[in-house]
Amino acid sequence: MERTPKVVVIGSTYVDMAFKCGRIPPAGQLVSGSALAYTLAGPGPTQAVQAALCGCRVHLISKVGGDPFGQMARKSLADYKINMDHVYTAEAKNTGVVVTLVNAAGENAICHYTGANCALQPGEIEAAEELIAEADICLLHGCLPQDAIIAALRCAGLHGTKTILNPARPTEHENRQSVDLPAEYFSADVLIPNLSEAAAITDQLAATIRTAKLIGSDLVARGARCAAITLGRRGCMVVDRDSADHIPAFEVDMVDHTGSGDAFAGALAAYCAVKRDVREGVKFASAAGALTCTKFGAIEALPSKAEIIQLLQKEDIDLLHEG
Repeated sequence: MERTPKVVVIGSTYVDMAFKCGRIPPAGQLVSGSALAYTLAGPGPTQAVQAALCGCRVHLISKVGGDPFGQMARKSLADYKINMDHVYTAEAKNTGVVVTLVNAAGENAICHYTGANCALQPGEIEAAEELIAEADICLLHGCLPQDAIIAALRCAGLHGTKTILNPARPTEHENRQSVDLPAEYFSADVLIPNLSEAAAITDQLAATIRTAKLIGSDLVARGARCAAITLGRRGCMVVDRDSADHIPAFEVDMVDHTGSGDAFAGALAAYCAVKRDVREGVKFASAAGALTCTKFGAIEALPSKAEIIQLLQKEDIDLLHEG
């Protein structure tokens, strides 16, 4: 029998209250909402569920509060068969919460409370060393305590486990102007920042598709084996020591881009757990991100492996007809 790929996801957990409204109100104004989604969210659960939908056995390392939202998070993860042996509970804290407003154009405004996510400790990562050592891919999101991320990267490096890292600001750096990431972050096999994150890390003032290649080269020069810089509707720039390639985005009807970046990350991890071609993995991941944008919500909008493959096949047929 074919072996099921194993992915370990390390990321923050939130409960998302997403409101759909005609427009996002400025300060002091009130608008009426037309829909409400009250769901589990955050990079940890969303990326974990996407990898599971792509056929992987997924373990999540995260932290929730000792409140009803924490119980809700665990129940939702169980529904998707995510292993929660290393989803810890900070009894004295609340689970992280996100409030999202989404307008008619699919644009959003977000307010978040970090909660228990800021309490994840290096020792709790080290307790999962055997799990990380046995994984095909370790997928990390940087919006956690910096020491916990460093502990995970060191553990994965010690055991030769491939790593994919979104180098978002650590929780303790959220309010800082500068982005000064530790050297360990650049030991990741693949960095997947968005363009603004990548520009901030490399101190580039002009964050455009034209500068994405230069920014990616800078990240690789700092130690990363590959940088896949997401550009939203403009696709993705993949840079390694040999070349730089622009992967176009898929054209879909935009409804809500909430969770699309996490869908990209989870699908990329699932692909790279089976195959090592990052560029083909980025195409697969881009299809997942695009499909997520066609539905309202976060986890409930994530596509299945079959849906991703169907979009890839449709794109290939369209390109054949154009040719």
